[in-house]
Amino acid sequence: MNITFIAPPAAGKGTQSKKISKKYNLEHISTGDLLRNITDNSIKEKIDKGQFVSDEVISDLLKQKLKEVGPKGYVLDGFPRNINQAKLYEEMLKELNIKLGIIIVLDIDKEIALKRITGRRICPACGAVFNDLFEDTRAKIEGVCDNCGHNLVSRADDNEETFEKRYQIYLKETAPLIEYFKDNVYHVDSSINADYTFKQIEKIMGGVYDKY
Repeated sequence: MNITFIAPPAAGKGTQSKKISKKYNLEHISTGDLLRNITDNSIKEKIDKGQFVSDEVISDLLKQKLKEVGPKGYVLDGFPRNINQAKLYEEMLKELNIKLGIIIVLDIDKEIALKRITGRRICPACGAVFNDLFEDTRAKIEGVCDNCGHNLVSRADDNEETFEKRYQIYLKETAPLIEYFKDNVYHVDSSINADYTFKQIEKIMGGVYDKY
């Protein structure tokens, strides 16, 4: 079984990818991780400077990773992000004789997604994540990690301006993939919490696992 996510910012695809990977013993492939672990100095220099990395470069990295994964099955997080990448992805799968599998779309209201970003607080010591704007994920003591007592911090890009830019890019470039892959698409409500979202994904997996 192969799974690919389509999701706006803060919908939780990274969290769900890890949950699925663990339960179903599927390889979690994050294109962000592939880029961070790259050894080609010329490409690494571009990434470090925040410069554009071509779709073809990302596609080549993914292709190599899929060859390593083999028949195990995988959860793909972060690719494709646009129609051009989707076409490269399909060509790659055809060449490697790999099935597309299912496309899971994480649906979330924009305002909820914004609160997830702007309210997020992270512990730099243990990595725990909290959110000041949701009661069930708020730290017991404001600004202090429940787990280790370290002061919580916000990421520099966890702000409304950055979120709006990312969200508009999603609408313009990534959302059209839902129609592009429509025969393989399954929608999931990711607006409640991670456990609720995962239960919906489990139901989908139970119904289609043998089909794909």
